[in-house]
Formats: sequence, C-alpha cells, structure tokens
Amino acid sequence: MTATVSADSTSDPKVAARQQGSEEPIDPGVAGRRRPSRNRVALRLLARRLLIAIPTIVLVSLGVFLVAGMSPFDPLTAHLGDRYQSATESQREAVREAYHLDQSWPSAWWDWCRNLMHGDLGWSATQSQPVADVIAARMPFTVGISLAALLAAAVISIILGAVIGMRRGGLVDRVCTGLAAVLAATPPFVVSLLLVSVFAVGLGAFPTSGARRPGDDYSVDGILTHAVLPFVALTVSMIPWLLLSMRAAVIDAVDSDAVRGARARGIGGIRLLRGHVAPMSVLPTLALLGTRLPELIAGAAIVETVFGWPGLAQALVDSAVALDFPLLASLAVGSAVLVLIGSALSDAAAVWIDPRIGLTA
Repeated sequence: MTATVSADSTSDPKVAARQQGSEEPIDPGVAGRRRPSRNRVALRLLARRLLIAIPTIVLVSLGVFLVAGMSPFDPLTAHLGDRYQSATESQREAVREAYHLDQSWPSAWWDWCRNLMHGDLGWSATQSQPVADVIAARMPFTVGISLAALLAAAVISIILGAVIGMRRGGLVDRVCTGLAAVLAATPPFVVSLLLVSVFAVGLGAFPTSGARRPGDDYSVDGILTHAVLPFVALTVSMIPWLLLSMRAAVIDAVDSDAVRGARARGIGGIRLLRGHVAPMSVLPTLALLGTRLPELIAGAAIVETVFGWPGLAQALVDSAVALDFPLLASLAVGSAVLVLIGSALSDAAAVWIDPRIGLTA
C-alpha cells in the first residue's frame, strides 16, 4: 500500500514538485519567455516615438507656413512701420523683393527646409539678425524660467498632493482643492497682472518688467530680481492641474488592495506613504507633465509678454505679425520638438519605473 501511494504521488507532477519544495513544475515555454528589462522597454518606446516624431515635425512645419501664408496681416506694415503710409509703390516693391515677401508659402517652406538641411536657420527680418543668434540670445531666458517654474510646481504639487490625498476631506484638503480650482480657472495673464499690481506697483518690492535696469548690463543679481514675479506667476499657473492630479492618484492608491493589505500588516504613516502610496501615485503625475508641456509653453509666452521678459515670446509674436517665415518656423517647430521630447521622456520614465503599465507608442 505504501509503495502504491508513493508511486501514485510521484506520478503527479504537482505532488512531486511540492515534495521537492516548489509549488508547481516550471513550464519550459513560460520559462523561455522572459519579461524584457525596463531599459529595453524604455528604449523601445523612445525609438517608436522617434519614428512618429519625424512626420509630425514635417506636418507641423507645413502647417506653420500654410497658416502664415493665409494670414490677413500685411508684412510690409511690420517692416516699414511708420513709413508705410508715406512709402511709394516702388519703395514697397523694393522691400518685398529684399525680404522675399512676395514668395508663396510652399516656396518659402521649401527654401527653409533646404537651408535647414545645411544647418542654416535663415535670416530674421524682424530682428535684423540670423535666426540662430536670436534663439541663442533669448532661449536661456525662456528655458531657464520655464524649467525652474516646472520643477518648483512639480515638487510643491507632489508633496502637497500626497498630504491632502492621504487626509482627504479635512480642512487642508478643502482649502487646497478650492484654491486649485480657482487658480485653474484664472488665466496666467490675470495672475501676472495681479502680481504686478500688488508687489511691483503697490509695494514696490520687485521690478515691473524686463531682466535688467535701463542702461545696465545683464547680471546674475539683476536677472534673479527681475525673474521673481514671472517665476511665481508661471509656477502658480502650473500648480493646479499637477496638484489635483497627484491628489486623485493618491486617493486611488489609498483605496487599492495593496495599500489595504499593507495597513492590515501594521504599516502606516510616512512608511506607508513612501513605500506603497507614493510609487503608485507619482506615475500618473509624471505622465501628465509630458502631456501638459504645450500649456507650459503657452503660459510662458503670456507671462513673458506681461513682464517684458526677454525670452522667445515677443520674438514669436513679432515674427507671426510680420510673416517672418524663418524665425516663425524655427520657433514653432522648436516648440513642437520640445513637446514631443518631453512627452517621450516622461512616458519612458514611467515605463522604466513600472514596465507593467504597457505604453507602446
């Protein structure tokens, strides 16, 4: 009887596996299909995004030239200014020929692409200098204040969103969500004007515009002093959607079975937030950063215009009004490239942190 039971038991692979200390025998087919590493998943996503980005950038550049070509603005008014009314027809025709204003938009697009292949961004008629020099001089101001505001908004929103999400329904949660809803409905230029009225005009604590005093050269102290109000305005305009997203993600994580199991094991407080809630909640906020980059660029343009910040916003407006194709195309396509890069990097970081989320393109 004993020998029979032993033979029957060992003939069952599951029983034999348990006798050897394992749960079930390993299926060779399953064992051969290993889950790809997180680095490989992230790199694969970046490669797919690159393939998608190339035709997207081409279409964006075509759209810029098409819309600019259909614009009702007469570029001569921007080039001649006050001399437009007094200029003769021959003078107007000379300006058109000098700046190629009579060129059709497909021809202008093709010339711009051809010059771009040779590393030449063209000549900006509105700024009277090469486009590369315009971007090189103004980009540090735009990128610097935008990245600083984005980093500050992300840190504030993640920390505060985690706190109010863990204690939803409390006084701090109601106050923060109410303020976030109000700020989300307030345009950035309104926030900027309020800051100017209170802190620049009323209190005189900060300069009203620019990045230096008239007649002075750029200095670190002058730039930082002038950057306070536009930095605050841009940060405040980005906090609401990040804060509310982080709060919602924390609430979903708190209600999950994993967190309930951790609480049942006696885990709570900071340990629960750091080890279980935060890893599940940061991913949606991280993915949101990439998708909201267009709003960051639009908000930066508005804030720069209100505060007279010497970034790329005013150059973009001038190029659009004057149909300055080389500068307009470079700034618009550059903004699209930044959005695509930011979205791809945020999604790649998300799948690197958690490959199970399944982003493929």
